[in-house]
Amino acid sequence: MGFGDLKSQAGLQALNDFLADRSYIEGYVPSQADIVVYGAVGKAPAANLAHALRWYNQITSYQSTKDSLPGVKKPVDSYGPAGKAPAAAAPADDDDDDDDDCDLFGSDDEDTKVLKAKRVEEYAARKAKKPVLIAKSNIILDVKPWEDTTDMAEIEKNVRSVAADGLLWGASKLVPVGYGIRKLQISCVVEDDKISTDFLEEEITAFEDLVQSVDIVAFNKV
Repeated sequence: MGFGDLKSQAGLQALNDFLADRSYIEGYVPSQADIVVYGAVGKAPAANLAHALRWYNQITSYQSTKDSLPGVKKPVDSYGPAGKAPAAAAPADDDDDDDDDCDLFGSDDEDTKVLKAKRVEEYAARKAKKPVLIAKSNIILDVKPWEDTTDMAEIEKNVRSVAADGLLWGASKLVPVGYGIRKLQISCVVEDDKISTDFLEEEITAFEDLVQSVDIVAFNKV
């Protein structure tokens, strides 16, 4: 039976009466049923049809995402007073009107909560897909030998043997200090959460027969 011709005054009045105690055509969330009836109405109802106009304006806000709404489209005559579900039946007497109004607003609140929760989930999913930024630093070390006869190639070999997750050795060079002594200047890139300067100093000075001291020449974020 449905609403009849929804472009006629009688059809719009039937729609207005039907929506007097409902937020949507079917159930408690907007669905394809609303999209079908909305298309049949075609334009905003008159102001004196307050329930139909409220519903029309609300469904208008869903037009950009209408294809994502739940449900399956059926002929417009399938919707309306003749096909309403028992759960959505009108109240048995006038004494329950106030309670129904409360349920209606409660339903709107629940709809809002569901939409907000969905948006939070979508935001969290998008955020999870973004690559995690790993804080790194470029460090330049001065490694000094005990004397001028110390094998600097052996020192560099030992320094580069220090291996750990988050540590990558870079370029190196020998720099004159004086009195024929040279120091090893070597760079490395470290992940800040995994490698500390204390760790580097302890590991390198552990080669105590070769290394006299370790100094931090530069420390820059990358």
